[in-house]
Amino acid sequence: MPVYNAPLLQVDPKETRRYAGLMKAEGFDEEKIENACQDARLLASPRGIWQIYDYNCDRQEVCADPPFIIQGKKIGAHLAGCDKVILLSATVGEEIEETVTRLFAEGEYTASVLLDAAATTAVEQIADDMEKVIRPKAAAQGYGMRWRFSPGYGDWPIDQQPELIRLAKAGEIGVSLSSSMMLIPRKSITAIIGLYKEGTRKEQAVHAKGCAACSKLDCPSRVIRP
Repeated sequence: MPVYNAPLLQVDPKETRRYAGLMKAEGFDEEKIENACQDARLLASPRGIWQIYDYNCDRQEVCADPPFIIQGKKIGAHLAGCDKVILLSATVGEEIEETVTRLFAEGEYTASVLLDAAATTAVEQIADDMEKVIRPKAAAQGYGMRWRFSPGYGDWPIDQQPELIRLAKAGEIGVSLSSSMMLIPRKSITAIIGLYKEGTRKEQAVHAKGCAACSKLDCPSRVIRP
């Protein structure tokens, strides 16, 4: 099972600002954001894992044992034309979350919010870096990659999260679920990536990505505005 544990060399301040809901906050102290990014880098324990499965796009079925039927029209359309999928999970560990909670309890609200945002940025960067590792391996076998899609995006129900935990083998890196389907540690992700054979598929429509694929139009972290 491929495991990813490369160090986190930096955390993007611009993305941290976005996740903190500060995109329109002119004059905000940039040093505070930089400090939060540095703290997140030092506190993070980056870990990732992924598995590859055959996929039947007509049935939206991940060919595992037992098989997993993916629910949702948008995720089905996103994976149209794919004959393999990657199930992955990534986390920055528990220490950041514990520090965010402690700072809040101590009344350090700004530092808590900024560190929380930096932790979100960090786990997304880890997943991005995992894709950079996987992409050339997939290309060497003649496959292109769709962008990653997580439960909760579009109409993919969050209650399918346990199957991603199972199929990605997320427990191997310490990622689990609460009874309310929240990932533990909280700064973790699961996702699916479709693989399609280059040069053999019919051209698919360009699917919305990220904020454009999300129906929450009033999100403070949203880049694309309605």
